[in-house]
Amino acid sequence: VQLVESGGGLVQAGGSLRLSCVASGRTRNIERMGWYRQAPGKQRELDASISSSGTTNYADSVTGRFAISRDSSKNTVYLQMNSLKPEDTAVYYCNTRVVFGPVERKYENDYWGQGTQVTVSV
Repeated sequence: VQLVESGGGLVQAGGSLRLSCVASGRTRNIERMGWYRQAPGKQRELDASISSSGTTNYADSVTGRFAISRDSSKNTVYLQMNSLKPEDTAVYYCNTRVVFGPVERKYENDYWGQGTQVTVSV
């Protein structure tokens, strides 16, 4: 499974960006897609995820500002980021969890994109 992100860049505080991530390869049974961020010197942390059924989950820090959506027909997940703050500056990574194997012996693998830089200036 390959993930390719796009949409990062430089934006002023209060501005908006939309990240996109396209999954390709063995994507038949994508269970979940999500966006993580990693700021310099910090651990990677989850911002938002969306399940195959459409259930979304957000970190407290982005609730009300970010919105995750998914186009299953295109194996694409989006992250609309509004009201951006300087502390949102980070590399943003797309993640997907794919289920393989028969039901009685299923297993899951996580895959990551290469990351896209988001920089929010004051």
